[in-house]
Amino acid sequence: MEHSGGKSSLVIACGGTGGHLFPGLAVAEEWTARGGEVLLLISEKKIDQEARRKYPQYRFETVPAIGKPATFSPKMLPFLWKLWRTTGRCGSLLKEFKADAVLGMGGFTSLPPCWAAKRGGLPAFVHDSNALPGKANRLTAKFCRKVFIGMDPARGFFPGKDVVATGTPVRAEMRALPSRKDAAAKFGLDPSRPTLLVTGGSQGARRLNSLVAMAFGDFPKGTQVLHIAGPLDQPRVEEEAAGRDGYRVVGFCDDMPSAYAISDAVLSRSGASSMTELSFLGLPSILVPFPYAADDHQTRNAEVFEKAGAAFLEPEGALDAAKLAARVTSLMSDLQTRDRMAQAARSLAVPDAAARVCDAIEATLSRK
Repeated sequence: MEHSGGKSSLVIACGGTGGHLFPGLAVAEEWTARGGEVLLLISEKKIDQEARRKYPQYRFETVPAIGKPATFSPKMLPFLWKLWRTTGRCGSLLKEFKADAVLGMGGFTSLPPCWAAKRGGLPAFVHDSNALPGKANRLTAKFCRKVFIGMDPARGFFPGKDVVATGTPVRAEMRALPSRKDAAAKFGLDPSRPTLLVTGGSQGARRLNSLVAMAFGDFPKGTQVLHIAGPLDQPRVEEEAAGRDGYRVVGFCDDMPSAYAISDAVLSRSGASSMTELSFLGLPSILVPFPYAADDHQTRNAEVFEKAGAAFLEPEGALDAAKLAARVTSLMSDLQTRDRMAQAARSLAVPDAAARVCDAIEATLSRK
């Protein structure tokens, strides 16, 4: 394979969650635009299989996702056996695809392909989009030439590694949002009214969903809500929001560009993927971290935005309907605050993150 001018073959392991999948797809877009080839390794999860349908131009292979049990657990032996077998399967895929490099986008889905690359003498790279990197990435980094990070606080977790701050890649569809008018029509909303987008992330948010429905009556007059409640919680939230003017509930949203295009502010979890999009689009936000995220990493992400003045951080345990209504009111009724926060959010964005990742990989390949 030719290594100059980006004709190389890149394997991207990006399965498991939107936080790994979407940035992986963004790198795939950039790599193929440069004339290279990509193979995407995904998990059996529904979100990954939907991406396979939505992006028919790419080749996908499903690899079992394996979460690591506690080190001294009886499940450790089956885990190691599965890890060994999956690494072997990844090694065969790398050979068959004639891979030149492997990029892991995080989580345990990245470990077997990066380990297989190391064993086969290929350069491997891992990307971590959180302020506090997960254990899987810290382990995977041991097999990698370079570690790419989305947020600067992550740097200290990879001692002795070549760490490159690339930002987190954003898919092309976020670069060309529809008009506010078209987006409003899609969701049956009024383009002239201030709109709050509510999204609980891929993990869902039962309590947060209820709080929004309860607080809506005390939001500033005229405020609209576009509430992505999650498929499982949609019927319940629709019942709680029953027919109120300007309150639109959807289960799953496969058109986030339209959802963002109608929004003036966002109430959201603080997973890395959401944070990347909020900063890229310059949207002010109220962040309610998912309380059960590993190592509470969503709170660390939210703190980065709060410190920059881009978001209000509200821990879910301390939140009630009255407090939420007051917070939404202060945001939706003050255009100056929203503008200031939007600017702060934009200052955290790295619009060319996908290009930075591809540049660093190409530079390593050209030195081979």
